[in-house]
Amino acid sequence: MYAGRRRRDPAPGLTPEDGHATNVGSVTVIATESLSKRYPRVTALDRLSLDIGPGVTGLVGANGAGKSTLIKILLGLSPATEGSAAVLGLDVHTHGSAIRERVGYMPEHDCLPPDVSATEFVVHMARMSGLPPTAARERTADTLRHVGLYEERYRPIGGYSTGMKQRVKLAQALVHDPQLVLLDEPTNGLDPVGRDEMLGLIRRVYTDFGISVLVTSHLLGELERTCDHVVVVDGGKLLRSSSTSDFTQTTTTLAVEVTDSDTHPDGTAALRKALTEAGLTLHAGEEQGLPGAGHILLVEATGEHTYDTIRDTVAELGIGLVRMEQRRHHIAEVFRDNDQPAYTAQPKGAGSHGA
Repeated sequence: MYAGRRRRDPAPGLTPEDGHATNVGSVTVIATESLSKRYPRVTALDRLSLDIGPGVTGLVGANGAGKSTLIKILLGLSPATEGSAAVLGLDVHTHGSAIRERVGYMPEHDCLPPDVSATEFVVHMARMSGLPPTAARERTADTLRHVGLYEERYRPIGGYSTGMKQRVKLAQALVHDPQLVLLDEPTNGLDPVGRDEMLGLIRRVYTDFGISVLVTSHLLGELERTCDHVVVVDGGKLLRSSSTSDFTQTTTTLAVEVTDSDTHPDGTAALRKALTEAGLTLHAGEEQGLPGAGHILLVEATGEHTYDTIRDTVAELGIGLVRMEQRRHHIAEVFRDNDQPAYTAQPKGAGSHGA
C-alpha cells in the first residue's frame, strides 16, 4: 500500500446514480445542508451546513459539541433527524455501505481486542473491507510500518501503551487504502511527545498518500499545526469554517525573544524596560520562548523604525537576539477576541466524554 509510494491522484469512484464515487480531487469531500440530530432531551446537531474539500480538515469543539454524532451520520450509521449529508458525492442516507467501503474510521474509545497481535487485527479489518488474503497481509505490513509499529506488530495488543494502541486504530483505518479517513480524537490520552508524533502521521496521510482527513479534537492548538482547514462547532451549531491561514493571519505585533547575559540575568525584563523607555508599545504579558532562552516580548510594530530600535537596544544591552518576527494569531485568540468559546481545554480524561 505505502511502500515506495508517493502521493496519489485520487481514483474515480461511484456516483449516487450509478454506484461510483466522485473524484476526490475535484469535488467537495464532505457536504452537509441544514443537518440536525435531535434526541428527546438534547439537540446534538442543529442545522449544520458544511462544505469540506480535499486536504486535512480539523473539526473542533468542546466535549458534547456534536463531533462524534456528525461522524456517525457521515458513515451512515446514525440517521439524521432532518437535513442532508454527502460523503465523496454519496448520499449518507442511501449509500452508507458504499461510503464505508471508501472511508476509514478511527474511533475515539479503546475498542481493540487485547489478546491478538496488531498484525492479526489489522489483517482481519482488511479482510472485512473486502481485500483478498494476500493483499490484506501485504497492506497490513506496509501500514504498520507507516504508523511505526512494524517492529512490534506480533505482540498482543493488550501489552501496548496508549500511544501504540492509537497507532493500531489509525492503521486499521488506513489498511484498505481509503479516499477519506475520519479520525475521532486521535490524540486522546497521549502525552505531548505522543501527540506530536500522531499529528505528524496524520499530516503525512494526506501529503504523502493523497488521502483526505477529517480529524476531531477539543484542542485548537493541535489543529492549527496540522490542518489546512478548521471547522468550529459548539452545541451542534457551526461557529466558523475557515482555512487555517485565515484563522492565523499575521498581526502588526512583533514577537521578540532574547537570551540572558552576565550583565542582565533577566534579559527579557531588561529589554522590556529599555524598549518602554525608548517609546515603543509593548503588550501586557509574555509568551513562553524556547528552552534555554527566555520569554517572548510582544511589541507593537508602527513602522520600520521599530525593527531598528529593537535591534539597536538588544546590541546596547549585550544580550542575544533569538528571534524577531511578525507574530501570527493563534486560533484560540480569534474566539477570545470575539467572546466565543476558546477550545483550549485540558486533555481528555479531565472531563466527561460527550457526543
